[in-house]
Order: sequence, then C-alpha cells, then structure tokens
Amino acid sequence: MAEPKTKPTDASVKSFIDSIEDEQKRKDCRTVQRIMKKATGARPKMWGASMVGYGQYHYKYASGREGDSFITGFSPRKQNLTLYIMSGFSKYNGLMRKLGNHKTGKTCLYIKRLDDIDINVLTELVEASIQHVKKSYS
Repeated sequence: MAEPKTKPTDASVKSFIDSIEDEQKRKDCRTVQRIMKKATGARPKMWGASMVGYGQYHYKYASGREGDSFITGFSPRKQNLTLYIMSGFSKYNGLMRKLGNHKTGKTCLYIKRLDDIDINVLTELVEASIQHVKKSYS
C-alpha cells in the first residue's frame, strides 16, 4: 500500500505562518490558530509543507486503506484560506448557511478572508466538526 503523502513534520508552525507574505492572510491564520487550538486543546503541527494540523486520529476504510490525519487544520493557499472541516454532523448544513461567503469541497472550507464570514459561526463549526471526528473515529 502506498505511503501517505501528508504526514506530520518537525517544521516550525510559527516560522511557516510568519513567512506568509500577505499580511491579512497571516492575520487570518493567527485567528484560525487560536480557534483551533482552543477547540482541540492540541498544539499545532505542520503536516507536509503547507498544512497546519491539530490533534490526530487514525482512520480505516472498508477497502482496507488506513492512515492518520489531523482532526482539524488549515492551509493558507494562494486563492483562499482552506480549513479542513469534517462534514456529516447534524448542525453542519445549518451552520454553513449562516457562515457567510465561502465555498466547500469534500472536507475543505474555502474562505477568501475571515472578514467575509461570521467568526462565531466558524468557531461553532470547528468545534462541532472536532466532536464529530472524535466520536466517529474513537
């Protein structure tokens, strides 16, 4: 079976965030850091070269594929700030409707700027996602 591409590293999260050229994106990342750290109680860890993850869980699919991932995290991409949020919990759709301007992918929430969304709804979304992952994979 192939080795996962995204694994935790020993790289400095602070150095990574400090290296973000766009001042607003750097500020937004620091805000997301505070939200995720408080919600997980975990210290941030770099996963690969550009993802900041909090906590860790082990998954195993019916196909037999398994691995480890962070419980929640984010990545400051060029176009958007990408947050890794697990869907599938009861409040997900309602929270997404109240969030503000965003796009979604399978487990990705794409936000241009935190000013475009309701930060309290984002906090609730992150917290609910974390509880969902912990309940689903414990």
